[in-house]
Amino acid sequence: MKKLVLVLAFLGLVQVAMATERPEQLLDKKHLVLKDSVVIEFGKAGRIVIMVQSTEDFEKLKLMNINQIISELGIKENKETGEVTLVEIHKKDGSVKEVVRVNENGAETEVRVGRMRVLVDESGLDTKVKIQTDPKEKKDPGLKTDFNIDLGINNFIKDKSFPTSDQPYAAKGWGSWNVGLNWVASQRLAKGFHWNFGLGFQWYNFKFENRDFQAVRGQDQISFVERTDVTGVKSKLSASYLTAMTLLKVNLGKTEEGVSLAAGPYVGYRLGGRSKFVYEEPGSSTDRIEKVNTGLYLENLRYGLRGEIGIGKDLAFFSTYDLNEFFQPGKGPALNPITFGIIIFD
Repeated sequence: MKKLVLVLAFLGLVQVAMATERPEQLLDKKHLVLKDSVVIEFGKAGRIVIMVQSTEDFEKLKLMNINQIISELGIKENKETGEVTLVEIHKKDGSVKEVVRVNENGAETEVRVGRMRVLVDESGLDTKVKIQTDPKEKKDPGLKTDFNIDLGINNFIKDKSFPTSDQPYAAKGWGSWNVGLNWVASQRLAKGFHWNFGLGFQWYNFKFENRDFQAVRGQDQISFVERTDVTGVKSKLSASYLTAMTLLKVNLGKTEEGVSLAAGPYVGYRLGGRSKFVYEEPGSSTDRIEKVNTGLYLENLRYGLRGEIGIGKDLAFFSTYDLNEFFQPGKGPALNPITFGIIIFD
């Protein structure tokens, strides 16, 4: 009964606090006499205020059994926490949402009304009332989009291992850059599970360790020719692709701030390809550049698997591996590109 009275009084305090926009205020204990009202006092601090508009209302009030009204409210107390739920909403899916909840702990009483909390402290001479509003819970949107950049390094896999330095197509890690510009959409499937799908542009660059070898286009294949007539400065092979990808992402933590894993396939269509050879001629200090179109012997389609490891919202690592070879069958060495790098988010 006491808690019911507290709720009726605290709901009025909530309205006053919202109107004045003061987070904390002191209320002196005073007896209030309301016009056209019936005040019923009981115990040390119990009080029920009933507003009546006419004598007819008062006559009807005398016929009502207040004990029966209170018992019909069905107020139940949680024996473990001491909390009492006075108002709750039953949804169609069977779930229950608590609207008004009371927790009395000695001289302190807490009343929750949705996201609003009313804290009443009666331990001192004055009654202190503090009103707080819990932050609104952020809901995970069903579909969200993002733009990110892949920045990584490339290499080749040949016979399940990286080519050794004595091979003319052995790629140098620093300088064999992979750059990707991706538009990604993420669809929430369930809590902690997302389906990501994206479209982007990727640039493969393979910088050869043996800078004296140049990739040239022969009559029926790509050849790696050692240039003994000049001094090689830089030799590389590049290709660009329009790529579509799809990944299943799983958050291992309770929120997006934790670790996440994602994996899925991708497919790309080649837009271009060429080799670049930078060299110095004997007796000259000026670098010269030769560019050769090598796209004729590159595979037009690339397909493979992509994996991502995310740490929080702003840091993620990725890796891709092409399941098909970089060159067309019989047009060059059997090489499968592989990439490691980081994802830079917008």
